[in-house]
Amino acid sequence: MAGKILNYYAGGNTARGFYSLYESNIEGLDRIFILKGGPGTGKSSLIKKIGKVWNEKGYDIELLHCSSDTKSVDGVVIRALGIGIVDGTAPHVIEPKAPGAVEEYVNLGEAWDSKLLAEQKTEIQHLATKKKEAFQTAYQTFARALKIHDDWERYYIHNMNFEAANKLTQDLVEQLFQGKTLDKKADVRHRFLGAATPAGAKDFVPNLTEDLTHRYFIKGRPGSGKSTMLKKLAKASEEKGFDVEVYHCGFDPYSLDMIICRELGFAIFDSTAPHEYFPEREGDSIVDMYDITIRTGTDERYEKEIALVKERYTEAMQEAIGKLAEAKSWHGSLEEIYVKAMDYGVVDEWAKKIQAEIEAIAARK
Repeated sequence: MAGKILNYYAGGNTARGFYSLYESNIEGLDRIFILKGGPGTGKSSLIKKIGKVWNEKGYDIELLHCSSDTKSVDGVVIRALGIGIVDGTAPHVIEPKAPGAVEEYVNLGEAWDSKLLAEQKTEIQHLATKKKEAFQTAYQTFARALKIHDDWERYYIHNMNFEAANKLTQDLVEQLFQGKTLDKKADVRHRFLGAATPAGAKDFVPNLTEDLTHRYFIKGRPGSGKSTMLKKLAKASEEKGFDVEVYHCGFDPYSLDMIICRELGFAIFDSTAPHEYFPEREGDSIVDMYDITIRTGTDERYEKEIALVKERYTEAMQEAIGKLAEAKSWHGSLEEIYVKAMDYGVVDEWAKKIQAEIEAIAARK
């Protein structure tokens, strides 16, 4: 019987540039293979292939998805074996802490024909520059969108009942934890709820929450205290000794969108656009921040102003997503060049070496 697959993003295209949470998810692993190589060198395929083998052997795996290509993955973690395989090329550069002992570099560049690539050096440099410029413009546009979002939030912050927000948070702490504590250090993992991708906003909320008994859907407006409440709940979980998965906002990594405490069987998350979901099974419930914390009639009082700022925000986000799509296009052209210069037999040999080492580790468990 196949194991479970947990899908999430550990890196994101955000208003603060490319933001990495990879370290949090590979921390504590005994063996990490860091793949190096250019576009089209088979990193994602190798990761998927080995992940599939061990998942079919019955092991739970975690797939770290790529925010710049919805069909690619940047890593796999087989936590029961203490194994991780990750793409260690820019922008998700991973610094080894115990090179050789824990981390092992896998140079897939050994499989390419350097002479063939040298003949297209000018084109490679041109495409790489265009790709970099598209990403930079995307990040600048996301940053502009964040400032617009701040303007949007002010209409609600200025009409917020902070006392009611604090009471709601305290009530939720009592409801979620019921006075329970565990006598251990909590394991805290930081991830992204979703990601801004060339195909728009994507998330894995259904997959991440499918085995949980209780799901709390937070509804509200920008600035109604959703992230602040989640930060307090994450802190409470950690202080009480419960392992917690902390999911950051794929647009602003300084904000939180969800926390999951599997030991208590619950998730509580921001269920507003672009990751809007509604209760659909027993154990699902809504937490309405607008109704509880915002002065009645705020939407109506500032209807025109809010509509205008929302329109500006949507336009900026669409423009940024367009730039991510452009960057992906340049990356695709680079891949075509590298694919023609690759000997994938060498990549297959690396896959066999990694697989053999994982099998040896599994045999010792």
